[in-house]
Amino acid sequence: MKALTWHGKGDIRCESVPDPSIKEGRDAIIKVTACAICGSDLHIFDGVIPQMKSGDVLGHETMGEVVEVGKENKKLKVGDRVVVPFTISCGECFFCKRGYFSGCERSNPDKQTAEKLWGHSPAGLFGYSHILGGFPGGQAEYLRVPFADVGPIKVPDGLTDEQVLFLSDIFPTGYMAAEFCDIKEGDTIAIWGCGPVGQFAIRSAFLLGAERVLAIDTIPERLALAREAGAETLDFRKDDIYERIQELTQGRGADACIDAVGTEPDTMSGADAALDRAKVATYLATDRPHVLRQAIHCCRNFGTVSIVGVYGGFLDKIPMGSAINRGLTFRMAQTPVQHYLPRLLERIEKGDIDPSFVITHRAGLEQGPDLYKTFRDKKDGCIKVVLKP
Repeated sequence: MKALTWHGKGDIRCESVPDPSIKEGRDAIIKVTACAICGSDLHIFDGVIPQMKSGDVLGHETMGEVVEVGKENKKLKVGDRVVVPFTISCGECFFCKRGYFSGCERSNPDKQTAEKLWGHSPAGLFGYSHILGGFPGGQAEYLRVPFADVGPIKVPDGLTDEQVLFLSDIFPTGYMAAEFCDIKEGDTIAIWGCGPVGQFAIRSAFLLGAERVLAIDTIPERLALAREAGAETLDFRKDDIYERIQELTQGRGADACIDAVGTEPDTMSGADAALDRAKVATYLATDRPHVLRQAIHCCRNFGTVSIVGVYGGFLDKIPMGSAINRGLTFRMAQTPVQHYLPRLLERIEKGDIDPSFVITHRAGLEQGPDLYKTFRDKKDGCIKVVLKP
């Protein structure tokens, strides 16, 4: 089959790889009808994510048609149309039983590697390094899905692929980011990053009752899409973000702040942002947490900082003195997608949101390597890429 594979920093190829096969009784094989390039895939493209191996198949936003099921899988049958969560979860362990599917204790065969880095291992993920299982991803013609009687959700016939594809990751992630904010009537939510996850966080914040959303970015197309949703936009290249948020909140700060950027923010103003870049370039740091620092400072006393941007290692110079003395709450997670799927599918069916709004580019797998570059460089108004094998 054809798939997008990683061969080093900046080197993504569309090439032939072996077809997947059933390995365990609860597996399923999916014929991929739509997949997407995620912003977190760009960290792999940029060489930021460790433990990648040449030839690894990428991608964790996938849906398609079931073409084969294992003998123990009683949930799915051949012909079912499903969306596949990016988190691989057994459904039976301590964490899965509590709804914390992204903390699954059983799904990461490389858990000892993860434990050396993070203390404990999260769940295995599709297409996201050998720290998280080395599972082949879904930017391919076919995908093997472990524990397929737990993860995939069946899609009603009346919904298109483009309406439901993002249930695999970015819609639940954006929704979780907003839900973490514990939004009350009249709240102002500030969101750093108007990429795909940020766009879903904006719309989810309004769905959950926010009165006002402040969306921070610098890319014109992203800011325009945020305004279409009703957000007020701030351009970090033109505005002093702290001062503007102070002005817009009568000096109190935002009720909650969402970091939807993570480890690779665009070039941002300030000495700390420049120092972050220098440290990472010289291997003195693993991440560039400028956005997180700013979110902490811009949050009101006893507010919430919600973190869904991807960080991988140890963050430098986080203002914990500010957070502790002002009573901030931090909430963060790799999204337990399965926990959110039923209610978000219902939102789509009811017409509360059509997730396809975020798509700007559609292509086949063959165009995938070029579109990785287009997405990374934010060219051609690119906000979200969907690939259709």
